[in-house]
Amino acid sequence: IRNKMSIKSIKKGAILVAKPTLSNDIFQRSVILITKHVESGSVGFILNRTSNLPISIFVSEIENGSIVHEGGPVDKDNIYYIHKRPDLVRNSEWITEDIYWSGIDEDVREAVNNGSIKDDEIKFFIGYCGWSPKQILNELKENSWTVTDLDFDIFERWDASLWKDLMKQLGGENLIWLNTPADPSMN
Repeated sequence: IRNKMSIKSIKKGAILVAKPTLSNDIFQRSVILITKHVESGSVGFILNRTSNLPISIFVSEIENGSIVHEGGPVDKDNIYYIHKRPDLVRNSEWITEDIYWSGIDEDVREAVNNGSIKDDEIKFFIGYCGWSPKQILNELKENSWTVTDLDFDIFERWDASLWKDLMKQLGGENLIWLNTPADPSMN
């Protein structure tokens, strides 16, 4: 399967799959959901990095063991969330199909604490990924990312193998990277 979307058609709900590089930064082998793509820039969240810390450490009002994910390098002082319950979280912003982000924090706290929103219906992030309009286009032209459609349940797929699985699906030249260590110097 070749790249399903052209550079011009990157949109809200698209998935960015990091192309392998020698740099060892937060984007290495990352899978990112684009939640906003407008003229002023783009926003997304890394789907396959965990902090291994529960939300209650960051938001004491939430009495829940949900693990917070590393959303990206921008604004790491704030917690963000993606969910599928706009009926419980007012002012949610639609991303694609049954995926939403943001909303009223008080609604989230209440829904999580009273159990009306389940662990597989919301994911929390610390920080996010942000790009200026030219920045994301330049990164795509430099072949830093493969853009593809979302074809998995982001509320169920958070494991480290997500990147490898997507590289397999993309096929072609991407297959050569599957067995390469994340840090090539360890080879």
